Amino acid sequence: MAASFFARPNLWYNRDQSVYTLRKEAPVANLLAGLFGQFAKDVGIDLGTANTLVFLQGQGIRIQEPSVVAVDKRSKRVLAIGAEAKEMVGRTPANIIAIRPLRDGVISDFDITEKMLHYFIHKVHPRRGLFNSRPRVVIGIPSGVTEVEKRAVHEAALSAGARHAYLVEEPMAAAIGAGLPVSESVGSMVVDIGGGTTEVAVTALGGIVVSRSIRVAGDEMDEVIIQHCRQKYNLLIGERMAERTKIAIGSAYPLPEEQTITVRGRDLITGLPEAVQVSSVEIRDALSGPLDVIIETVREALDETPPELMADLMEQGIVLAGGGSLLQGLPERFSEETRMRVYRAEDPMTCVARGAGAIASDLDRYHKVLATLQRGSVSSSRSG
Repeated sequence: MAASFFARPNLWYNRDQSVYTLRKEAPVANLLAGLFGQFAKDVGIDLGTANTLVFLQGQGIRIQEPSVVAVDKRSKRVLAIGAEAKEMVGRTPANIIAIRPLRDGVISDFDITEKMLHYFIHKVHPRRGLFNSRPRVVIGIPSGVTEVEKRAVHEAALSAGARHAYLVEEPMAAAIGAGLPVSESVGSMVVDIGGGTTEVAVTALGGIVVSRSIRVAGDEMDEVIIQHCRQKYNLLIGERMAERTKIAIGSAYPLPEEQTITVRGRDLITGLPEAVQVSSVEIRDALSGPLDVIIETVREALDETPPELMADLMEQGIVLAGGGSLLQGLPERFSEETRMRVYRAEDPMTCVARGAGAIASDLDRYHKVLATLQRGSVSSSRSG
């Protein structure tokens, strides 16, 4: 086993060329860490604004929890992470705050993100026994992030316990997770609608040919529902109520049978609790703003797509991924606006995590799709 390991090339980050390369020689410390790492299972992470999903090699999706951390303001101690922390949003006493450490797909609080990553990585990959092995981790990032934002995610993963940390643009991970032929010459298009960002990309030959990244997605949809209730009913509702309303009756296209839901909040005039009946028609009207922005972004990407690939897309269609794609009637609305076949990926919410997991499990095959870090950035691995 040891001999086969040392004969097998490993992936290293080349600072001079700003690329990931396959290299047979490595420092002794990293080789030992890599040898112990044979006992570790690779991990793929979709580090989302709304939810974090973790894929463990050979086991599939092991974690799907909100990207929320509850912290004691006085001691700075983390009290809860994930689903338990989300239950505290809007309900905490003065000394406890519920933080979402990522905004619009990027890290807004490095220390809290590191602790959250540490919790999730060690939840699926607890350290046991003599070898104390660390996993290789591949994390999905929005395609429009800056080098500083890339390095923040990269360093947070290493600090959280990863042996090697690699980054992949979310639309590429989503395309791989959705089973699209990204390595072939045929063109594929994916629209990944998350919590903080919407990623649009056309892929071919293992790379992204055209991409767009906008900070309009699920959170923006929740916000317009909050504003609608405030303006029409003088009713103040929270993020969780808005999200529940979006999931229950939100739509992008007329429904076969329109629905209603009871929305509860505080009356802004009397200051007392209030409940109103809201219809799917008015919620659809409220959601039209963010949806129009996303559709226009898809059109811009199509406008820049080379003619040869456009012919492929007309044959293959457009794939929707991400939690935001679960909005009722979204494929029909996109199809009407683009005049192309549009369909949801199987289990769209887990596409990025499954794609990142596939890359982590076969780095030799997928190393060309990894995002690069510019010269002077941190290294891709940490001894241990």
